[in-house]
Amino acid sequence: MGNVAFIGLGNMGSGMCANLAKAGHRVKAYDLNPQAIEQAVSSGATGATTIADCVANAEYVITMLPAGKHVHRVYFDPDGITSHALKTAVLIDCSTIAVSEARDIASQAETLGYTTVDAPVSGGVAAANAGTLTFMVGGSDAAFTQSQDLLSNMGKNIFHAGVSGNGQAAKTANNMLLGISMIATSEAFNLAEKLGLSAEKFFEISSKASGQCWSMTSYCPAPGPVPTSPANNDYTAGFAVAMMLKDLKLAQDAGQSVSASTPLGEHATNIYQHLDDAGLTSKDFSVVMQQIKGEI
Repeated sequence: MGNVAFIGLGNMGSGMCANLAKAGHRVKAYDLNPQAIEQAVSSGATGATTIADCVANAEYVITMLPAGKHVHRVYFDPDGITSHALKTAVLIDCSTIAVSEARDIASQAETLGYTTVDAPVSGGVAAANAGTLTFMVGGSDAAFTQSQDLLSNMGKNIFHAGVSGNGQAAKTANNMLLGISMIATSEAFNLAEKLGLSAEKFFEISSKASGQCWSMTSYCPAPGPVPTSPANNDYTAGFAVAMMLKDLKLAQDAGQSVSASTPLGEHATNIYQHLDDAGLTSKDFSVVMQQIKGEI
């Protein structure tokens, strides 16, 4: 078991950090929020007072941060990771950031002598807590091999997507598809209800027919058919509107940078922007069902 530094203990990071400690790693945890550090300590980690303290002697440094600017700052500021971590440390960024940002950060860190991977995740808070995340990893073959076992302590599906930035590319495309499919699933349930089918009956049929998708069978936006879905808990976030909007905007920026046509992605971005503007930022992204039904 290794020495692991974990920086960024938000809704996702806290569960991931806890699973590393549970697996037997010696985890040192840091966040700007002291309460988040206290929670990490209660889950088996050791608290750190600074980034320098956190990364001292670490074999792996994991970051889970809100945006690319935060990753860049934590990596390269004078009090950041690359000023204090061992050159032998593997730097694993699990944040969701732009592909271009991931590649720039990897290039800068590797110039300084570090091994890096971008390893964004899919699965939401429940999967982070359960240790069942999907990791999409960008980096060299050697870097992927070095990080694979550690990532398997936090997830059940670990994919090597290719060179640096390709993890972010996979995450961006996947979450654009998720946002679009959630809207489409909500529209289908609403149409079925208007035509006289209950949510349960439509689910029974469509979940076994050609319309079946993850947004329906695992995360159904209509209350009733999937008891564990946020729709049955007042749309309390597993994956918030704000996070979906962020990912959709990243997809739009990425598409424009390579002249990829994403009209449905653009429409989905506008729909989630409306939800965000309406004050539903912290609700689960499946709350789009209520907007389609005219309830909000």
